[in-house]
Amino acid sequence: MRTGLIAQKMGMTRVFTDDGQHVPVTVLKVDNLQVVDVRTKEANGYDAVQLGWGTAKAKNVSKSMRGHFAKAKVEPKRKVAEFRVSEDAMLSVGDELSADHFVAGQHVDVVGTSIGKGFAGAMKRHNFGGLEASHGISISHRSHGSTGNSQDPGKVWKGKKMAGHMGDARTTTQNLEVVSTDAERGLVLVRGAVPGSKGGYVYISDAKKKKHSDDLPFPAAIVGGAEAASDEEAPAEETPVEEAAVEEAAPVEDAAPEDAPAEEASDDAEEEKKD
Repeated sequence: MRTGLIAQKMGMTRVFTDDGQHVPVTVLKVDNLQVVDVRTKEANGYDAVQLGWGTAKAKNVSKSMRGHFAKAKVEPKRKVAEFRVSEDAMLSVGDELSADHFVAGQHVDVVGTSIGKGFAGAMKRHNFGGLEASHGISISHRSHGSTGNSQDPGKVWKGKKMAGHMGDARTTTQNLEVVSTDAERGLVLVRGAVPGSKGGYVYISDAKKKKHSDDLPFPAAIVGGAEAASDEEAPAEETPVEEAAVEEAAPVEDAAPEDAPAEEASDDAEEEKKD
């Protein structure tokens, strides 16, 4: 099970397919998303990664959180969230995740806080039909009607659908399609109803009710991961060249002792002339 991503809802736009049809999409932005902390079964009883989104000013971060970010050697973050992962999908503290974590065509689940609607009636909040428009109904056409029983139990049951506060609650929308991603700008384009208002934060993860292809980045799409791997392989290719240079230089050093007898012979000849 892979980690999810924290993203900011930027708004909506549309993209055109190859046959000219336009697809409405929601733009989600991934900005400076890094691993802030990890949870392990040995220390915490479960496996998870803690991610931080964006960059915040130090004055706007509490002292305890500044110490938390300093321990991870990352900049203060604007949003922090935790994602459960499997043991083989664990990441390292400081890793930065890319928008390429998701691929076009796959399905994701998006969690966010829905837009608040304030105090709403039963017809708007729970889709009630309301009372009759005539036949003796007066001034209560949109009321929800009876809410309880008789003297027994003499109360209104908990969870009864009535008028009240609507929206501004944690909402999950499942099986949304990823249309495309842009790693350079950190954008994920999703087709479907993404909960929340513009500027709100959402959590994107692999859809739990859909099968995924094997080409998904595992354990995650880490920024600079491929470059780091190529840098590690480069010295291995240069090693044979250095060894060859050392082998070529060796005979030159061995040639020095052969010149020594010639110098000694010349010194002996000079001494004989003097005699």
